[in-house]
Amino acid sequence: MASEQFDIGLAIRKEVLGEEYVDAALAKSDDFNRDFQHMVTEHCWGGTWGRGVLTKQQRSILNLGMLAALNRQHEFKLHLLGALTNGVSLKEIREVLLQIAIYCGIPAGVEAFRIAREVFKAEGIDVSNMDSEGVE
Repeated sequence: MASEQFDIGLAIRKEVLGEEYVDAALAKSDDFNRDFQHMVTEHCWGGTWGRGVLTKQQRSILNLGMLAALNRQHEFKLHLLGALTNGVSLKEIREVLLQIAIYCGIPAGVEAFRIAREVFKAEGIDVSNMDSEGVE
C-alpha cells in the first residue's frame, strides 16, 4: 500500500526524471526488485527531495557533485537531464563541472564534461556560443 510520502516521491521523481523513465522503471520491477523501487521512490524522492528546504535546482547540483565523486556515470547522466529539467542553467552546470574537476579530480571532470556534451547533443542544446548574450 502506498503512503503519502510515496505519492509525493512518485510525483517528484516523475517531474525530475520524466514520467516515461519512471513508468518504465516501475513497470520493469519484479518480485526481486519491487521493494527496492518502492524504497527509492518513498525514501529518496519522497523523504529527501520531498522535504522542501532545498530547491530542486540545489538538490540537482548536489547530486551531480556526489555522483561524479562516486563515479556513477549512468546516474550522473540521468541527473544531468534532471538538472536541466529543474532549471539549472548551462552556465551553472559548467561551473558545477569545473568544481567537480577540482574537488573530484581531473579524470572525473573529463568524464563529467564528456557526459554533459553527450546529453546536450541528444537534447539538441548548442553550447558552442554559450558565452554569448542571452545564453543561460
